[in-house]
Amino acid sequence: MNDKAKKIIDDKLSDLSHSKFRSSFHLRKKELAYLNSKGYEVIKEHARDFVKKKLAMAYPENDGAQTPMKNHPVFIAQHATATCCRGCLEKWHHIKKGKELTINEQNYIVELIMEWIKRENEKIVR
Repeated sequence: MNDKAKKIIDDKLSDLSHSKFRSSFHLRKKELAYLNSKGYEVIKEHARDFVKKKLAMAYPENDGAQTPMKNHPVFIAQHATATCCRGCLEKWHHIKKGKELTINEQNYIVELIMEWIKRENEKIVR
């Protein structure tokens, strides 16, 4: 990730941290154990797959209710980063509903999710 992209993600995570709702999400022991057993690269592939299958199309099935709120680090991260549905993507990230996500938008979402997961895991490790 280049410096510009890192700053964008850092700024967005800072904005999200001021939301009572978004900042209430944390990885639990179960999700942390799964993360640590699979590793970041596998979890990143899961994130990429979830984004592609559940968010990337212009009109996702069950939009607003397609992302579970537990049982996988990516699901928790999606709620924490407001990348759980197209409504949240539009509100927080200014990615318009009703159009297919570009590869760059999908990559941004995955990088944001993974940075949140990394930071969450580091909080626990300390």
